[in-house]
Amino acid sequence: MLAKRIIPCLDIKDGRTVKGVNFVDLRDAGDPVELAKRYADEGADELVFLDITATQEKRKTLVELVRRIAAEIDIPFTVGGGIRTLDEIEDLLHAGADKVSLNSAIVRDPELINKASERFGAQCIVAAVDAKRQGDSWSVFISGGSKDTGKDALQWMQEVEQRGAGEILLTSMDRDGTKSGFDLELLKRVNTEVRIPVIASGGAGTIQHCIDAIQEGLADAVLAASIFHFQEIDIKDLKASFKKEEIPVRLVSQH
Repeated sequence: MLAKRIIPCLDIKDGRTVKGVNFVDLRDAGDPVELAKRYADEGADELVFLDITATQEKRKTLVELVRRIAAEIDIPFTVGGGIRTLDEIEDLLHAGADKVSLNSAIVRDPELINKASERFGAQCIVAAVDAKRQGDSWSVFISGGSKDTGKDALQWMQEVEQRGAGEILLTSMDRDGTKSGFDLELLKRVNTEVRIPVIASGGAGTIQHCIDAIQEGLADAVLAASIFHFQEIDIKDLKASFKKEEIPVRLVSQH
């Protein structure tokens, strides 16, 4: 069984790390380069960076930021936010990102997954899905969670797998920033229908929530932001708890 991963997420706006609740009410959480370095030192398995208000003019800033962060850390990291073309993916991978996270662009042009996967390898392509419950199903939202596409989230995740995505980053918009636990029903449904790894995002508030995402939700990794940024949960403690539950995990080497 592969080790389960713990992944801090840095939401970037105007070059700073921010954190909100249900995608709004953002507050400052610090310098992304310093946070990245701290998480790498604390034993995070990977990092995710999302430029949550990405627009064309900010793209160059992001590439520069990726370069600065890559120079400071020795763990894999994924970059997302406003990426629309193969050239932009290439720029970010050259700048030091290990993977890119694609969301709105692949909903608008699903072929982009096939092309990106062929050109850079499935292991570099993460399909990010922002899902919101609508009655008995979940709908896919894009544009930073502001636009309902009407697409069924479960069907869409099966499609991204078929098109060559190597991994899914699944955020429950209903749980985002609430610290009320992951959407276990959604996770379990997805994980029984796709074979590629699924990263659970949205709702981490306690160590138990993270354990539940893996044991009940069958997630391959848990992603969280505020519990790490504001030092409510220590990555080492989280890993120790996983070990106690017999969840396979990469233990932190003491520097």
